[in-house]
Amino acid sequence: MTYSTFDSEDCAQARAKPRRFDRVTIGLHWITVLLIVGLFASIWSLEAVEDGETAALLLTLHRSLGVALLLAAVTRLGWRLSRAYLPPFPATMGQVQQGAAKLSEYGLYALMFVQPLTGLVQSFTRGKAFVVLGATMPVVMERDKALTRLFHDLHENVAWVLLGLIALHVLAALFHRIVVKDEVLQSMLPWSTGTVRKAGRARNEGVSAGRPVSMAE
Repeated sequence: MTYSTFDSEDCAQARAKPRRFDRVTIGLHWITVLLIVGLFASIWSLEAVEDGETAALLLTLHRSLGVALLLAAVTRLGWRLSRAYLPPFPATMGQVQQGAAKLSEYGLYALMFVQPLTGLVQSFTRGKAFVVLGATMPVVMERDKALTRLFHDLHENVAWVLLGLIALHVLAALFHRIVVKDEVLQSMLPWSTGTVRKAGRARNEGVSAGRPVSMAE
């Protein structure tokens, strides 16, 4: 969750109000969460099963979820750069914390692109057709065991880095909720409290009136 930055009086006024992302950003965020949960669940289940047919189905599911994650990441980035509303950082967050939050967010975006792409390349290096989202991917190269191993290891290592960043992301959100007691966590929940709803209505009225929407750099 990356927030926008303001200066002087605008900053003080914005940070005095509850913060909440727009509905599309929130929806895409939780779709991404479900896809990532599905990805880890499918690959861990694949490693546990012994039946070949079940393993093949889980692998197809895993690949499909990976491509879906890539599409979700492209959609999120496009929305974020064009129409998303990014609320200001809470007043409790200093410059160092803001910088760390941005680095974490950018890292997650990068990994949401790298992880599916390394998985796709690994699949292509096997030299066999495979199914993704109901479509059969053609054979584009002969089997290359060395490349398969390289991208398998890369795919696996990136997955652990992604899992680590997600853990930090969750811990940071809980820290803001439990310790700092600001509204960072609530700003991305699929439901809103009464105070956040009021802020959201005020923001929507401002957007309807033609006030420009701020973006994080």
